[in-house]
Amino acid sequence: MAQSLAQVYLHLVFSTKERWPFFQDKAVVQETHCYLGGTCTKLGCPVIRVGGVADHVQILFRFGRTISIADLMQELKRESSK
Repeated sequence: MAQSLAQVYLHLVFSTKERWPFFQDKAVVQETHCYLGGTCTKLGCPVIRVGGVADHVQILFRFGRTISIADLMQELKRESSK
C-alpha cells in the first residue's frame, strides 16, 4: 500500500509590544529563546532554530499534526508575555 508523508515547516515572526527593543541583554535573549523553543516543542512542533533581534523573535519549526496554527500562535503569544 502506498504511503505519503508531508512535513510542513513554518517561519514565525512576532515583535515586542510597540516594537520596544526588549532583547538587548544576552541573558534575556537566551532565556526567552529557550523558553519559546521549549513551549513550541511541548505543543508538538519541534523547533529547528529560534532567533531574532532587539525588537522581534523568529522561530523556525516543523508544524505538528495535533494543533492548529491559530492555537499554536495563541499559546506562544500567551507564554511569551509572562
